[in-house]
Amino acid sequence: MHQPVRLQRGVGVALWRQIADRIRSGIGSGLADEQGRLPPETELAQRFGVNRHTVRAAISVLAYEGVLHSEQGRGTYVRSPDRLVYPISERTRFSAGLEGQAREVNSKLLHHAQEAAPAAIAAALGLSAGAPLVRIEMLGMANGIPVSRATLWFGAACFPDIADQLSQTGSITHALALAGIADYRRVSTTVEARHADEVETGDLKLAPGAIVLVARSVNADLQGVPVHCSVTRFPADRVELRLET
Repeated sequence: MHQPVRLQRGVGVALWRQIADRIRSGIGSGLADEQGRLPPETELAQRFGVNRHTVRAAISVLAYEGVLHSEQGRGTYVRSPDRLVYPISERTRFSAGLEGQAREVNSKLLHHAQEAAPAAIAAALGLSAGAPLVRIEMLGMANGIPVSRATLWFGAACFPDIADQLSQTGSITHALALAGIADYRRVSTTVEARHADEVETGDLKLAPGAIVLVARSVNADLQGVPVHCSVTRFPADRVELRLET
């Protein structure tokens, strides 16, 4: 007999979403049986201390996200899609990182704008707070499915045409080459996990409240001068991040 799982109430996260997250994390730790079948809804409802409708809502959203699938008269099973493995290393490149894992990999420029540098971005790029930046919004696709949503910042003084160069090439590496940066490397990366916000949910085609992995990075040229920094969001159910040394 399983002890009831304590859920957080009154914290602004719906119970069905909390249950969906618990099921997701439980899949890798023995929640499903050897055939990949989840316990019945009644058992899950008892385990989480909720009614079956709440459990059913959690299962429905995980089915929408491609994590589970239901078979009439047999139960709910874990779907086993091949998650993409995205390596993060000193030479992280989107297309190269997914090479051999997807038939078609491309990046799409969503929009761009000029803005004054917030203090944290300015510090990462070695600029003064308020210095002009070019902010780029990009969507990464693999086999026609969105797998990343990135925001990138470049110093406008050094890279005034970076948006046009990205639009022309569809590649950060090639755009930087046009701007005179023959090579660059990753100098720092931090990773966290959180629920997707409204924009990420729409652009990445996720169910509300899905988990995204967020990688914050700074890249520099071979002389160590910062080139750009970025925040990239990956759907946790589609992409696994692998940190390499």
